[in-house]
Amino acid sequence: MGAHAVTETPISQNKTLNVDYFDALYRQHPDPWNFETSAYEANKYAASLAALGGRRYARGLEIGCSIGVLTRSLATAVDRLFAIDISAIPLETAAGRNRDLTNITFEVGALPHALPVGPFDLIVLSEVLYYLSPADLDTAAAAVLRALSPGGDVLMVHWLGETGYPLTGDEAANRFIARVGLRLTIVRQERTAQYRLDLLRAAVRA
Repeated sequence: MGAHAVTETPISQNKTLNVDYFDALYRQHPDPWNFETSAYEANKYAASLAALGGRRYARGLEIGCSIGVLTRSLATAVDRLFAIDISAIPLETAAGRNRDLTNITFEVGALPHALPVGPFDLIVLSEVLYYLSPADLDTAAAAVLRALSPGGDVLMVHWLGETGYPLTGDEAANRFIARVGLRLTIVRQERTAQYRLDLLRAAVRA
């Protein structure tokens, strides 16, 4: 998903955004965040792939895949990629966009309670955590930890501008990092004028 949709209105309540909110956005516009045409999105996706450092993953999970633009790039780094979205509406577009790729499974799902069965070597949280309330973000952090393989990576990317969502990009990323504590180590952090990128890694068990 993305930072700011073209037709959305600010959200003031400190409550996780539900499927009705996202269904309404996709009914208004099939690409509400301009994933297909935005230079911001293209540059951010390139930076996201570069941050992985050429590492190859056996099983990956993209949470909030929307219409599957980033999904296509992630599939080049993952043997088997599970891409989920809270709304079923964009998943049809995502599946069509990536119909030539056989290593992607699209499913309806969302944080903090509806994830595919892990473990996963890579979990991507690209502009999704600030849709959660603080309490649900805490639950989501625990769910990600349970789903992550030893030695696995968590890639987070978040818009730094005004969101109108329950959390800002910095609030969401910082709270997640605080909740995972010593279980994950920060291996890479980048900050631009528009977004921040955090790559976290789980320890390899002895």
